[in-house]
Amino acid sequence: MRRIKEVLRLRFEAGLGHRQIARSCLLGVGTVHDYLKRAEAAGLKWPLPEGCNDEQLEAALHIGGRPERPVRRRAPDFKNIREQLQQHPHLTLQLIWDEYRERDAGGYGYSQFCELYRCWRRTQDVVLRQDHKAGERLFVDWAGATMPVHNAETGEVWQAPLFVAVLGASSYTYAEATRNQQLDAWIETQIHALEFFRGVPKLIVPDNTKTGVIRACRYDPDVNPTYQEMAMHYGFGVLPARPYKPRDKAKVEAGVQLVQRWIVAALRHRKFFRLADLNDAIRELLERINHRPFSKREGTRASLFETLDRPALRPLPASRFDLGQWSKARVNIDYHIAFDTNFYSVPYHLVHEMVEVRSATTTVEIFHKSQRVASHLRGRGHEKAITQDEHRPKSHQAHLEWTPSRMANWAATIGPNTVHLFERILSDKPHPEMGYRSCLGIIRLAKQYSAARVESAARLAIHTGACRYKSIQSILKNSLDRQPLPEEADDSSPRPPHDNVRGAEYFG
Repeated sequence: MRRIKEVLRLRFEAGLGHRQIARSCLLGVGTVHDYLKRAEAAGLKWPLPEGCNDEQLEAALHIGGRPERPVRRRAPDFKNIREQLQQHPHLTLQLIWDEYRERDAGGYGYSQFCELYRCWRRTQDVVLRQDHKAGERLFVDWAGATMPVHNAETGEVWQAPLFVAVLGASSYTYAEATRNQQLDAWIETQIHALEFFRGVPKLIVPDNTKTGVIRACRYDPDVNPTYQEMAMHYGFGVLPARPYKPRDKAKVEAGVQLVQRWIVAALRHRKFFRLADLNDAIRELLERINHRPFSKREGTRASLFETLDRPALRPLPASRFDLGQWSKARVNIDYHIAFDTNFYSVPYHLVHEMVEVRSATTTVEIFHKSQRVASHLRGRGHEKAITQDEHRPKSHQAHLEWTPSRMANWAATIGPNTVHLFERILSDKPHPEMGYRSCLGIIRLAKQYSAARVESAARLAIHTGACRYKSIQSILKNSLDRQPLPEEADDSSPRPPHDNVRGAEYFG
């Protein structure tokens, strides 16, 4: 479904043709045509209707399994044969053909096998001359060289990586030194590049770096979700180069060489103590490079940019992309996920489900099947549970509403003695929650025996000090609440004479 959504977005938002969409999504042109035809029949366009999830989209497009194709006999793996010949200097085509015929008795004869291999080998070193359209492609990559930055206090030196971006038609170049090659630097440098070019191309062609492509594959690469989200925000398509095919991004390879020769080498005698100062120096030399005349044709990179790429680039969006990182988590039995040393709640019916987490500087968003199910302010503590009440089951919400004040309010409907009894029960426990059940049991006794009798029983329990649920239940069961309270002894009555009893004169 992710690829189908990308096809719809590139068609209706970016306005790309079928072949361009097929190249960006690494699909066949017929497959793209089929997806768009199904979407047209279902009345779907981009953006999709609010609330449309993957299951609804799949049902609307009637996408099901395809029948398995019959297995056909394939030609020999000439690429593997060439690698073997390069690795083993004593290996011959005769021996490889013998092994091939042992595996496939009905395969090619030796003469045809050798002729097919030679024909295949002649086609491998052919170079395609690419004709870049204005405003269509931006090639990006990390340079191999780094630049030293010194710590003024400790004297330590760390190496700053270089990011390079080159537009296809004009070769207009951008370069920037970064703190590292992590995802945040990868995203931020490309945002800076788009702002430097003052527009957005239709496609960006990166290398298969882990920050851009999670799993490199010639036919079906997995683009980093955060990078893909950035592409959707700016409206461009991501077309990763094929693994181990640097000629797919020859423009940026040449740009990297240019930056290393005219920037890295030119700044070799200067000493920088801040990354910002290094980037200011890079920007000055970059201005010279882009305005340097070409040696074999007229104009400069800057002049071609203004006449070719600049008018063809689409405008930047109104707001910058808010960098957020994606990860996956499984919902625990307490309907919380663990993320960055804290716990965040999701609706309780998602217990044990796998969800996606998008974390930004101030927020944490949780998605299930492409739908946002929770949004929290990002916690800054440690082992802190951040919970929304609506995510709890009704029974849990009711339990959390039991507070000492609520118990006192319930007791007040019976009488003041019951309020005093509840206060004694809750204060005698190490934690008030330990007395909730006793209080609830007494409230139920009021429904069984009447509020007046429970009030009398509470008065007797307080008088005797038997402030427990079992005591109240026993008093009511044995009708002790109907009997008068035992009179307290009068301290003013004279005491009987005794030899051990001393009078006041003894202490005088």
